[in-house]
Amino acid sequence: MKIGTWNVNGIRAREAQVVEWIGRERPDVVCLQEIKAPPSKIPAALCELDGYWCRWHGATAYSGVGLLVRRDRSASTPAFLHPPFDVETRIATVELGGVTFASLYVPNGGKDYPAKLRFLEAVEQFAAEARAAGRRLVLCGDLNVARTDQDVHPKERKPGLVGQRPEERALLERILSHGLVDVGRALDPANDALFTWWAPWRNLRQRNIGWRIDYVLASEELARSATRCAVLADFGTSDHAPVVAELSLDGG
Repeated sequence: MKIGTWNVNGIRAREAQVVEWIGRERPDVVCLQEIKAPPSKIPAALCELDGYWCRWHGATAYSGVGLLVRRDRSASTPAFLHPPFDVETRIATVELGGVTFASLYVPNGGKDYPAKLRFLEAVEQFAAEARAAGRRLVLCGDLNVARTDQDVHPKERKPGLVGQRPEERALLERILSHGLVDVGRALDPANDALFTWWAPWRNLRQRNIGWRIDYVLASEELARSATRCAVLADFGTSDHAPVVAELSLDGG
């Protein structure tokens, strides 16, 4: 099972790149964030993407997520859902092979920090309820939190900056405490240059002065089978890079 996640920072601006990336990687599940478009404005090339069922959940010029599933993984249109805590079109889920996949876009928090914390708390509750019910999860997307200082370039580390605050990090750890694994870090624990987002100025991306805020979080059983969680840092013109993970739904 191959899973791809990418904050595209505008699906219409990145249409050709999304088509190229999906065509190259052929993920079984594609999670997109910050699509910034309502379903009626999604480019036809993406709505009619060969071999995929698609769910577009967005609004004009702000937020929004997409969730695509390969048709050979589901014979009919899968049931795409939005948990009750969904606000501002920030989450879509689908169940495949007994696993719930989610495309997730956590608020940045710069304008409304309490709303970000409430959303993270709701994600934690979602993870807790899934574990209690014996449901396996794969949460993918832009969580807008750098998990530790290791996930921020030394030049970007600033105590108190939104995205690096202790309470945000504590909430992310609480989410993980419900039987989830940060697959990217589990497969590359010592890499202090593993970033997924770079501010779009001063050639920070070219210099790899960034943050790791885009994740694949998987239930422990699934994470044990993971063989890849790659950041495609050289692909695309979004300020985020795509992340591609490979694991087995049978666990490991």
